[in-house]
Amino acid sequence: MIDILPLTEEYLEETYQLEKLSFSEPWSRMTFIKELENPHSHYYILLKDEKLIGYAGMLAVLDEGHIMNIAVDRAFRGQGVGKQLVNTLLDKARQLGLIGLTLEVRSSNRPAISLYESLGFVNVGIRKDYYHYPLEDGIIMWNYFADS
Repeated sequence: MIDILPLTEEYLEETYQLEKLSFSEPWSRMTFIKELENPHSHYYILLKDEKLIGYAGMLAVLDEGHIMNIAVDRAFRGQGVGKQLVNTLLDKARQLGLIGLTLEVRSSNRPAISLYESLGFVNVGIRKDYYHYPLEDGIIMWNYFADS
């Protein structure tokens, strides 16, 4: 059974552990705590049979949404988990009346870029040397909502 729920303190440790396994520069536990406390942050977890296998979050700033982080357990990548999470953020952004969502993605992360493109995101620019460990450009992508 699949459940997508808002991130709560109950799942904070599991989310943090997935973060550490997913990124070369993971966020701290304190960063997640601050995100939970921020009324403009919206984070969701995806549970499969009550096991946390992914999470995604965005920050609403004025009329724009910025996807801050998304991670999927390696064993479940390529199975639509990321798509479900991004669709959840797109739905939340529309509910909030935002004009669209933006994000940065490593230029080498072809699977993620393909996922975002399939959901209507387009490449609008490059952030030179945006990522470290390894040093790499970030592609800026946007999905502007036609009904905004």
